[in-house]
Amino acid sequence: MTGLEVLARKRPRWLTTRRIGLLMHQASVTANLTPARDVLRTLCGRRLTALFGPQHGIGGTKQDNMIESPHDVDPILGIPVFSLYSETRRPTKEMLAGIDTLVIDLQDVGTRVYTFVWTAALALEACAESGIPVVVLDRPNPIGGRMIEGNGIRPGYESFVGLHSIPMRHGLTIGELMSLVGARLAAAGRRCDLTVVPMKGWRRRMLFPQTGLPWVLPSPNMPCFEGAQVYPGQVLLEGTNLSEGRGTTRPFEIFGAPYLDPRALAARFSRRRLGGCVLREHMFEPTFQKWRGELCRGFQIHVTNAAAYAPYLTSLAILQDVRAIHGEEFSWTDTPYEYVADRAPIDVLTGDPAIRRAIEDGSSLRRLAKEWEKEIAAFRKETAPHRLYPS
Repeated sequence: MTGLEVLARKRPRWLTTRRIGLLMHQASVTANLTPARDVLRTLCGRRLTALFGPQHGIGGTKQDNMIESPHDVDPILGIPVFSLYSETRRPTKEMLAGIDTLVIDLQDVGTRVYTFVWTAALALEACAESGIPVVVLDRPNPIGGRMIEGNGIRPGYESFVGLHSIPMRHGLTIGELMSLVGARLAAAGRRCDLTVVPMKGWRRRMLFPQTGLPWVLPSPNMPCFEGAQVYPGQVLLEGTNLSEGRGTTRPFEIFGAPYLDPRALAARFSRRRLGGCVLREHMFEPTFQKWRGELCRGFQIHVTNAAAYAPYLTSLAILQDVRAIHGEEFSWTDTPYEYVADRAPIDVLTGDPAIRRAIEDGSSLRRLAKEWEKEIAAFRKETAPHRLYPS
């Protein structure tokens, strides 16, 4: 049971005494696919006074990154829909003026660069400043809550794809992560009145198919669970001239470019003996974005053993091998990424320029991963008080 359904069963008294704002998107549904908006309207009636939507819009209609959504009015409820991916990324005092409590119900995918958690974090900051309580309705981490992988963010590399330093694959639910953010805000003197409504029945070992819940794409390019599995690594391709599969039906699982030699890459990659996945040779023509309408040669990543698969390390290895084989054709992109114009997109994504240099220099990625172990151990220790579910 998600936090939304737990809330609906408990029916706390504050739902009938406070004006409620709801931050949600199209994946904010019950197990029988009832939208959170309708659940809250049933629970608190006309006290649901405002809706808030994250990147891609409250209905997930904006396909690409850096495409802002306008503010709107809900056609059924007649209440304002405030876009938090517009001229502002955080609720303004004017947006919050009509509510007494903000309820957050967003489906995350367990990767640092997925912006919904940072929309929630900015909402916590804004509500702390305005003295408005926040209630987070928890949802599963689709890729499980056991494995943590990758580096934190180096000072100066914070952005909307990483406002707080956490590993790329963080192993937390959105409720646990907001509890961590709340603690960090309190330590900085900006305490937020935060309540997390935990799920019932979720265990850290669970992958999304084991929850029995329906998969509703949380964003346009996350149509299925398998895409979420590879996303902690394959999202890095957004900082390169490789297609990450946007414009296909399986974004992030599929990747390639017209210049790619699949046989050479497969031979080089296989020598690394990275477990848990198979790269199946695949050709495709993207219908939009990079290499639109051109024949791309590449692969589809098939995860064969989730426990052995390290998505971040795997994709770093792929990038290092592609650069070694296609040094002249392969390149990093230099267009602004999530409105950051003074740093390379790949550095914004990884949060550490040393990652890019290791790829360029051909340095040992396993040695690099070894260096992350202390960071990960410290992160586990810091997050221990915020973990709501057993291992």
